[in-house]
Order: sequence, then structure tokens, then C-alpha cells
Amino acid sequence: MGKDEKNMSVWEHLDELRGVLWRALLVWAAAFVVCFALRDPLFRILFAPSQSDFCLYRALCRMAELTGWQFLCPDSFDSHFISTELTSQFMTHLSASLWAGLVVASPYIIILLYRFVSPALYEKERRFSGALVAAAGCLFLAGVLLNYFLIFPLSYRFLATYQVQADVVNTITLSSYISSFLVLSLMMGVMFELPVVTWFLSHIGLVDRSALRRYRKHAFVIIMIVAAVITPTGDAVTLLIVTLPVYLLYEISILAAK
Repeated sequence: MGKDEKNMSVWEHLDELRGVLWRALLVWAAAFVVCFALRDPLFRILFAPSQSDFCLYRALCRMAELTGWQFLCPDSFDSHFISTELTSQFMTHLSASLWAGLVVASPYIIILLYRFVSPALYEKERRFSGALVAAAGCLFLAGVLLNYFLIFPLSYRFLATYQVQADVVNTITLSSYISSFLVLSLMMGVMFELPVVTWFLSHIGLVDRSALRRYRKHAFVIIMIVAAVITPTGDAVTLLIVTLPVYLLYEISILAAK
């Protein structure tokens, strides 16, 4: 920490924090305006997993052609959304743009907050804290991308085409689709933070590597239960698709705790 930082008063620190928060809000607001203006590309991205020509389904059909396993290629399906409230479409556009703007602005906001906090760290802490922040961001992004390209499309297709009787037609509201997508993306992003959380708990002495290794089987069962809750599909394939990456992160967590 430099001389100027050491001599700063509490009020000066608060004033600097206020400046950091204002810059972060301004960047978020600018990203929100851009995302709000780019309505068509934004919702094409959001609605892509609900279409039968999504890249996942094309890849599965390609694998079915190469292997002869026709069960891999899902049947085509139509998906349409309705709006049941007067302000529903506008509010959905608004909320989706806010979240998209936060995603776009998040790298700058994280760097901004890190630059504010880093002068208070020791030199040794400053060396690995930057890598830790970068790892947390990359893991969160990996969880969101896994959900977008794999988990959510399979879950949505199962639930959107499931019928208790043939004469009962699924009519999905726009707000239901967007909220399900955002919640599942957030949950997968948080679950992918497991190695970082484990490293932190190990660093402060709450967990150790031997305990993590000893409870491997218990962890696998718990992960499978959580996966079954957040992916309400009835097939074992989707359950394993969620369980295996998260369990792999648990094994990485054991290495992180070393």
C-alpha cells in the first residue's frame, strides 16, 4: 500500500468507494441501453435454446447419423410464447436488458472493484488474488455456458413437450420462459464456483483435503440430488450431464484445497 493510501481517512475511502460505485453504475447503464436497443439480437440469443434447430439438436442428429443411434436425434417441435399481461413484454424486455447489460459490464466492474480493494492487500495476497478473481469469473461463465448450450435446452424441450393427455396443450408464458432461463443460469454459475469456495474454506481452515477425499461418495450423492432438483427432466442422460461436470469440479476442489 502506498503512502497516499495509508494516510487516507475513512471519509476519503468512502468518497473513493462512492466514485467507484458511480463509475460501475454508469458502465452498467450504458451496457443496458445498448442491450435494450439491440432487442432483436438479444431475444434471438435468449430464444435460441427453445428452437428445434438449436445447435445442440443439430449436433445430436449428426451423431445419430454417424453412429446409427436414431434415439439421439430428437423430433422437431414448435415453441410459441404468449403474453398474458399488458406490460409483460415491455417488462421482460427491460429485465432481460438489465441482466444482459450486467453480464456485458461485469468484467469492467470486477476490475474496478478489485483495483479499489487491492491497495489494502499484502503483496503476497495481491499476487494470487487477481488469479483467484479471474478463476471465479471464468468458472461462473463456464456454468452459464453449460446451461445455455446443454442443460436448459434439454430441460426446456422435455417440459415444453410433456403432456399428461394429448388434448392438453402447453401454452408457455414469456415471463415463465425468461425467469426459468435466468434462474437456472444463475444456479449453474454458482455451482461452478465450488473450487473457489473450497479453496477459501481450506485457506481459513474450515475444510481439509483429507475430509474432502473421505466424503467423495457422499458428495456424489448430494450433487446428484441437487442436479435432480435444478433439472426437472425425467431422463437419466440429462441428470448425468449436470452431475458429472459438477462432480469433476469437486475433484478439482480437492486439488485446490491441497
